[in-house]
Amino acid sequence: MRIVMFCHSLRSDWNHGNAHFLRGIVTEFIVRGHDITVYEPNDAWSVQNLIAERGPAALDAYTSAYPGLSSEVYGPDLDLDETLDGADMVLVHEWSEHDIVRRIGEHRATVGGYVLYFHDTHHRSITDEAGVAAYDLRNYDAVLAFGSVIRDVYLERGWAQRAYTWHEAADVRAFHPVLTSARAGDLVWIGNWGDGERAAELVKFLVEPVHSLGLRARIHGVRYPAEAQELLANAGIEYAGWLPNYEAPAVFAEFGVTVHIPRGPYVRALPGIPTIRVFEALACGIPLVSAPWDDAEGLFTPSSDYLVASDGAEMRRHLHEVLHDTELARALTQHGLNTILDRHTCGHRVDELLDITEQLAPVASARMLSI
Repeated sequence: MRIVMFCHSLRSDWNHGNAHFLRGIVTEFIVRGHDITVYEPNDAWSVQNLIAERGPAALDAYTSAYPGLSSEVYGPDLDLDETLDGADMVLVHEWSEHDIVRRIGEHRATVGGYVLYFHDTHHRSITDEAGVAAYDLRNYDAVLAFGSVIRDVYLERGWAQRAYTWHEAADVRAFHPVLTSARAGDLVWIGNWGDGERAAELVKFLVEPVHSLGLRARIHGVRYPAEAQELLANAGIEYAGWLPNYEAPAVFAEFGVTVHIPRGPYVRALPGIPTIRVFEALACGIPLVSAPWDDAEGLFTPSSDYLVASDGAEMRRHLHEVLHDTELARALTQHGLNTILDRHTCGHRVDELLDITEQLAPVASARMLSI
């Protein structure tokens, strides 16, 4: 099968967690013998910020970590007839510009021959309705939404004729347990500051518990303003900046526990949707304690895959328990890892996508015959 993917960036994961999942999906397609080409815009802000912070060598490191992956950069003059020639499946990620989304849809309507998906992995359909509604999806065969609540939004608002739930998952070729005898600290958290969407939650479920327990802790992430870095320093937490996602398994191996602290929009508006970090942490075999979120779609088994803390006091108790109860830590690690391997790998998601495509292929063919 010839597959073409459009995304914000495959090369850079600077404040761009979608790259984690997409890299795993592309890898899975390649391993299965499919021909896949990825296109990303030549002015991707994630790439620009990564180079500004770490230099071009950061992109070279990505190439070394994923030797089988590559992407083509494009500008406004992209020739879609050439780009999509012979395609069987085309995926367009929702961070793509409105113009390219529209142009690909028009190409599908006039030339076609492929199944066309719009892939949404963000909360903007709820928090920025006008921006998402402006996408012209009339000629797309279906939307792939990373949670049922997002799927339903597209259908209820008439933005798409068909929509399917397609959760993110762990790239277990890159994210897996790493054996090490070194211990760098007690707790590590990998996550970005963003726009302060979870500042209060970070203080309540991370900074204060770590400080009160006297834990050795480290935070990796970007976009932490000076006041946030000062807050961490005052709590005795090391701030270590950007971490390439492919280095996360080795970092997780050096700590005893990690946490999940979802952003406010996810908790309030997106029940059933965890961040990609949950899948990745469990795949790496590190015990996880989570701030409250509603696993409405039953992806995991709370208390077995991870512990849930309803408030700061319970977070302190759970962190202390995991760090001092070897059997509890081992049980969480094994159960969480098994859940990922049984249900939530990029291989599972490719299987799901191929099943959807098989269902849609006759529909897409019928639409072409009607043109």
